[in-house]
Amino acid sequence: MIYKMLKSKQEGFAKGEKMPISGIGAALGVICIAAGVAAASATNSPFPALGASFIGIYLMFAIRVADQWEKVAVLRLGRYVGLRGPGMFHIVPIVDSLSRFVDQRVRVASVTAESALTRDTVPVNVDAIVFWVVWNAEKSILEVEDFIGAITLSAQTALRESIGRHHLAQMITERETLGHELQRILDEKTNPWGITVQSVEIRDVSIPHALEDAMSRQAQAERERQARIILGQAETEIADNFSKAALTYQDNPVALHLRAMNMLYEAIKEKGSMVIVPSSAVETMGLGGMLATAAMGGSRPQV
Repeated sequence: MIYKMLKSKQEGFAKGEKMPISGIGAALGVICIAAGVAAASATNSPFPALGASFIGIYLMFAIRVADQWEKVAVLRLGRYVGLRGPGMFHIVPIVDSLSRFVDQRVRVASVTAESALTRDTVPVNVDAIVFWVVWNAEKSILEVEDFIGAITLSAQTALRESIGRHHLAQMITERETLGHELQRILDEKTNPWGITVQSVEIRDVSIPHALEDAMSRQAQAERERQARIILGQAETEIADNFSKAALTYQDNPVALHLRAMNMLYEAIKEKGSMVIVPSSAVETMGLGGMLATAAMGGSRPQV
């Protein structure tokens, strides 16, 4: 039982609740009680001690403190009176009660959507971070019971809705666009609560391993198809150029001979190279003299 009570107290403190006695209130209470005891001992009368004790106990529960970034609502007999904080403020014990302390700093909520289907029916796991801030503490206290849980659940729902409207390729390549869309959806829902969503960041988009293998094979097949298309286009261009060259050489045999001689020269200019040419080609293009000239040019007399 004691463990459950302590656990509930810890959960309450995590949600913004604080101890019913502040440090300053406790110090003032102790000072008043000590002063009353001293006065009672000096006057030999219990009344100063009783009066000082009453004042000290009152101050213990009446003096409260809110941090610089906090606001709290005061309820008097159940009705909203106003906001208090930051700093020290005073309440009437028993008559007044306090709501949770609202932290007005920028806060972070981590949301996850597991096995959510994209528009092209691909299951994905998406992790996102939502940055939000309470700009109106009064609305956040009075309009919604648990705004932290509401923000988390709303972000998860909006994330799944946005995933269903996008293709997988868009989610991977356009994460910033997805984040802006989530921010717009959440902002429309949370503004009436006095909460603004500043930004949404998509941390990770993952797909199942079996689907990753299938997509990898698909990408490899796509790259092979593109390579074959490029090779076919190159062959077509080469054939067109050869066809144009054949038309040029058809009416100009001298140009054809010069081209053949240039090809042979390129083949035999390196040392140790050997080219086998049919005798008919040598006789037709008059390559015998050229080969002899090249051989004589390659052999230099020794001095």
